[in-house]
Amino acid sequence: MKKIVFVCHGNICRSPMAEFIFKSMIRERGMEQDFFVESRATSSEEINGGEGRPMYPNARAELDRNGIPYGNKTACQLKRDDLNRYDLFIGMDSANLRNMHRILDLPEGDPRIRKLMDYSQRGGDVSDPWYSRRFDIAYADIYEGCAALLDSLIQS
Repeated sequence: MKKIVFVCHGNICRSPMAEFIFKSMIRERGMEQDFFVESRATSSEEINGGEGRPMYPNARAELDRNGIPYGNKTACQLKRDDLNRYDLFIGMDSANLRNMHRILDLPEGDPRIRKLMDYSQRGGDVSDPWYSRRFDIAYADIYEGCAALLDSLIQS
Protein backbone atom coordinates (compact mmCIF):
# COMPACT_ATOMS: atom_id res chain seq x y z
CA MET A 1 0.00 0.00 0.00
CA LYS A 2 1.33 3.44 -0.98
CA LYS A 3 0.71 6.10 1.68
CA ILE A 4 0.42 9.62 0.27
CA VAL A 5 -0.18 12.96 1.94
CA PHE A 6 -0.98 16.13 -0.02
CA VAL A 7 0.30 19.32 1.60
CA CYS A 8 -0.45 23.03 1.25
CA HIS A 9 -0.20 26.04 3.54
CA GLY A 10 -3.50 25.84 5.46
CA ASN A 11 -5.08 22.50 4.46
CA ILE A 12 -8.41 24.15 3.65
CA CYS A 13 -8.18 24.59 -0.15
CA ARG A 14 -5.61 22.93 -2.40
CA SER A 15 -4.40 19.93 -0.39
CA PRO A 16 -7.88 18.71 0.60
CA MET A 17 -9.01 19.20 -3.01
CA ALA A 18 -6.05 17.03 -4.07
CA GLU A 19 -6.89 14.44 -1.41
CA PHE A 20 -10.45 14.03 -2.62
CA ILE A 21 -9.66 14.27 -6.35
CA PHE A 22 -7.01 11.55 -5.94
CA LYS A 23 -9.36 9.39 -3.85
CA SER A 24 -11.99 9.74 -6.56
CA MET A 25 -9.48 8.67 -9.23
CA ILE A 26 -8.38 5.57 -7.35
CA ARG A 27 -12.00 4.70 -6.54
CA GLU A 28 -12.88 4.89 -10.26
CA ARG A 29 -10.04 2.45 -10.99
CA GLY A 30 -10.95 0.12 -8.13
CA MET A 31 -7.61 0.77 -6.44
CA GLU A 32 -8.68 2.01 -2.99
CA GLN A 33 -6.90 -0.90 -1.30
CA ASP A 34 -3.61 0.13 -2.96
CA PHE A 35 -3.47 3.64 -1.46
CA PHE A 36 -3.86 5.48 1.82
CA VAL A 37 -4.44 9.20 1.12
CA GLU A 38 -4.75 12.22 3.42
CA SER A 39 -3.82 15.91 3.44
CA ARG A 40 -2.04 18.27 5.82
CA ALA A 41 -0.95 21.91 6.31
CA THR A 42 2.51 23.34 6.80
CA SER A 43 0.98 26.12 8.92
CA SER A 44 -1.15 26.09 12.05
CA GLU A 45 -3.11 29.17 10.93
CA GLU A 46 -6.29 27.21 10.23
CA ILE A 47 -6.06 25.22 13.47
CA ASN A 48 -7.36 26.89 16.61
CA GLY A 49 -6.94 25.22 19.98
CA GLY A 50 -6.31 21.88 18.34
CA GLU A 51 -9.47 22.12 16.23
CA GLY A 52 -8.98 22.48 12.49
CA ARG A 53 -11.23 24.66 10.39
CA PRO A 54 -13.35 22.90 7.76
CA MET A 55 -12.47 22.92 4.09
CA TYR A 56 -13.05 26.36 2.57
CA PRO A 57 -16.60 26.69 1.13
CA ASN A 58 -15.36 27.65 -2.35
CA ALA A 59 -13.15 24.55 -2.46
CA ARG A 60 -16.12 22.38 -1.49
CA ALA A 61 -18.25 24.12 -4.14
CA GLU A 62 -15.64 23.40 -6.83
CA LEU A 63 -15.52 19.73 -5.84
CA ASP A 64 -19.34 19.67 -5.95
CA ARG A 65 -19.34 21.21 -9.46
CA ASN A 66 -17.05 18.42 -10.60
CA GLY A 67 -18.89 15.58 -8.86
CA ILE A 68 -16.06 14.82 -6.42
CA PRO A 69 -17.29 13.52 -3.06
CA TYR A 70 -15.63 14.70 0.14
CA GLY A 71 -16.18 14.21 3.83
CA ASN A 72 -16.05 16.46 6.87
CA LYS A 73 -12.39 17.31 6.36
CA THR A 74 -10.84 19.71 8.85
CA ALA A 75 -7.37 21.21 8.72
CA CYS A 76 -4.51 19.40 10.41
CA GLN A 77 -0.83 20.20 10.45
CA LEU A 78 2.07 18.15 9.13
CA LYS A 79 4.32 16.90 11.93
CA ARG A 80 7.79 15.38 11.95
CA ASP A 81 6.46 11.99 13.05
CA ASP A 82 4.43 11.85 9.81
CA LEU A 83 7.65 10.49 8.30
CA ASN A 84 6.63 7.18 9.88
CA ARG A 85 3.10 7.40 8.50
CA TYR A 86 3.51 8.32 4.81
CA ASP A 87 5.70 7.22 1.92
CA LEU A 88 5.22 10.26 -0.28
CA PHE A 89 4.70 13.94 0.60
CA ILE A 90 3.18 15.95 -2.25
CA GLY A 91 3.29 19.75 -1.98
CA MET A 92 1.28 22.25 -3.98
CA ASP A 93 4.01 24.85 -4.47
CA SER A 94 7.66 25.68 -3.86
CA ALA A 95 7.00 27.40 -0.52
CA ASN A 96 5.20 24.28 0.70
CA LEU A 97 8.20 22.15 -0.25
CA ARG A 98 10.61 24.39 1.71
CA ASN A 99 8.34 24.18 4.76
CA MET A 100 7.91 20.42 4.37
CA HIS A 101 11.69 19.92 4.33
CA ARG A 102 11.96 22.05 7.48
CA ILE A 103 9.11 20.30 9.34
CA LEU A 104 10.19 16.79 8.35
CA ASP A 105 13.90 17.59 8.77
CA LEU A 106 14.72 16.08 5.39
CA PRO A 107 17.41 17.40 3.04
CA GLU A 108 16.57 19.15 -0.23
CA GLY A 109 16.21 16.59 -2.98
CA ASP A 110 14.84 13.83 -0.74
CA PRO A 111 12.68 11.80 -3.14
CA ARG A 112 9.85 11.45 -0.61
CA ILE A 113 9.01 15.16 -1.01
CA ARG A 114 7.71 16.19 -4.44
CA LYS A 115 5.70 18.99 -5.97
CA LEU A 116 2.40 17.82 -7.49
CA MET A 117 2.80 19.61 -10.80
CA ASP A 118 6.26 18.07 -11.31
CA TYR A 119 4.39 14.91 -12.28
CA SER A 120 2.64 16.78 -15.10
CA GLN A 121 4.08 17.83 -18.44
CA ARG A 122 4.23 21.52 -17.52
CA GLY A 123 5.54 21.51 -13.95
CA GLY A 124 5.31 24.61 -11.78
CA ASP A 125 3.04 25.38 -8.86
CA VAL A 126 -0.65 24.70 -8.34
CA SER A 127 -2.48 28.01 -8.65
CA ASP A 128 -3.38 29.29 -5.18
CA PRO A 129 -7.11 30.10 -5.10
CA TRP A 130 -6.80 31.80 -1.72
CA TYR A 131 -5.29 34.78 -3.54
CA SER A 132 -6.66 34.41 -7.06
CA ARG A 133 -10.20 33.34 -6.02
CA ARG A 134 -10.05 31.05 -9.10
CA PHE A 135 -10.94 27.68 -7.63
CA ASP A 136 -11.65 26.42 -11.14
CA ILE A 137 -8.03 26.99 -12.17
CA ALA A 138 -6.74 25.37 -8.98
CA TYR A 139 -9.05 22.41 -9.61
CA ALA A 140 -7.75 22.01 -13.17
CA ASP A 141 -4.13 22.13 -11.97
CA ILE A 142 -4.77 19.64 -9.19
CA TYR A 143 -6.71 17.27 -11.45
CA GLU A 144 -3.90 17.33 -14.02
CA GLY A 145 -1.26 16.74 -11.34
CA CYS A 146 -3.20 13.95 -9.62
CA ALA A 147 -3.82 12.14 -12.92
CA ALA A 148 -0.10 12.32 -13.75
CA LEU A 149 0.87 11.23 -10.22
CA LEU A 150 -1.44 8.23 -10.36
CA ASP A 151 -0.13 7.23 -13.81
CA SER A 152 3.42 7.51 -12.48
CA LEU A 153 2.66 5.35 -9.44
CA ILE A 154 0.89 2.72 -11.53
CA GLN A 155 3.84 2.50 -13.95
CA SER A 156 6.47 2.19 -11.20
